Amino acid sequence: MLLFFAGERLWEVGRPEPVKLIVGILGADEECLRFARERVEDEFGELDFVSEVWAFDQTRYYEDELGERPLRQFVSVGELVDPGRLAGIKHAANDMERELADEVGGELGRPVNLDPGYLEPAKLVLASTKNFAHRIYIGEGMYAEITLGYRRGEWLGFEYSFPDYKGGRYHAFLSKVRARLVEQLREMRRGG
Repeated sequence: MLLFFAGERLWEVGRPEPVKLIVGILGADEECLRFARERVEDEFGELDFVSEVWAFDQTRYYEDELGERPLRQFVSVGELVDPGRLAGIKHAANDMERELADEVGGELGRPVNLDPGYLEPAKLVLASTKNFAHRIYIGEGMYAEITLGYRRGEWLGFEYSFPDYKGGRYHAFLSKVRARLVEQLREMRRGG
């Protein structure tokens, strides 16, 4: 007996739909955020959305690197990407962090932290250099986690999700990016 799914045999491998590249930026100050936005755009393409700036006050984990009052901002890239590129994108983000440390670091060892990931209609995935029980290896020394799920019109955190992500502060921005992604995928399917 052959099993079929959506007109294909189960052993046939499909191609994933493209996703929306998103980068969470932690910066020591507004100037560091600006430099980071410019560098992300130079590396990955024109930005279509830039979030407001929030105080990053949920943890003191980054205080030694980013100072006492780090800021959080998100950007998304206009052109969709293959989700299989995430490990390489994380490597590029790490290189940008090192370059920015040399350019604008001053007394801070790491004035910018870049957290790339991608959005697809049902979830937000973030890349990491660190392995934990909730992360999977994606190659090139990198890991990924589903940080938030999207169901019935709302973002849902998980037990392991970072408190600032599941707290709701960023959800309106993520929903705006998600709506644009859905629109882009529709256009792509229609051939436009």
